[in-house]
Amino acid sequence: MSERPTRVLVLCTGNSCRSIMAEALINTLGQGRFRAVSAGSRPTGQVHPGALATLQRHGIDPGEPTSQSWDDYADEAFDYVITVCDSAAEETCPAFPGRFERIHWSIPDPAHVEGSAAEIEAAFERAFALLRSRIETELLTAAR
Repeated sequence: MSERPTRVLVLCTGNSCRSIMAEALINTLGQGRFRAVSAGSRPTGQVHPGALATLQRHGIDPGEPTSQSWDDYADEAFDYVITVCDSAAEETCPAFPGRFERIHWSIPDPAHVEGSAAEIEAAFERAFALLRSRIETELLTAAR
């Protein structure tokens, strides 16, 4: 009988970029040992195309992500809840109730970067690299 995968909820405010990328990364890098979903305290209702393009550039299958409310997961049990809001930008991080290990990663939001297409793409790449590093070094190794 197989072991239950570690359940992870990734939260941010809009659930359009960072949490979407983290969800896909955890599900891919976790190789079946993790089951991640993502949500937002004030979801935008749309997944940012830059997040999907970044995942695809790195060969990460995003699945069919949607920008959804954390209310959709209020009755579910999680092992970890990860917030990815950027306290340096004075974002308000969502506080999800429940019993689980709380993790916070301050990741700048690439959706709010203005500039050339190259500058915006670079912001998504930085967010992706930060998320991947944190997932590999903090989440995947901690759960072994």
